[in-house]
Amino acid sequence: MDVSAIMEVFQQALLVALKIAGPILILSMAVGLIISVFQAATQIHEQTLTFVPKLLLIAVVFLVLGSWMTETLLEFFRYVFEVIAQVS
Repeated sequence: MDVSAIMEVFQQALLVALKIAGPILILSMAVGLIISVFQAATQIHEQTLTFVPKLLLIAVVFLVLGSWMTETLLEFFRYVFEVIAQVS
């Protein structure tokens, strides 16, 4: 196995990580921003006000996109196992 094949596996791993974590991070940042604006406007500075909506949003994202995330990971693992099989 040469360096280019190893770098390709690492590149695919980073892309899969971004695909899976991207929707969760973007939506939780958007909710956090909305709640921060609400807190600044109303002068309510309660810690649970930011935590609970983000937690519920992440649970909903996992319910909606969980099968897609699992399929993406399975495709990546199949790819990694194919690369391993080619080395042997």
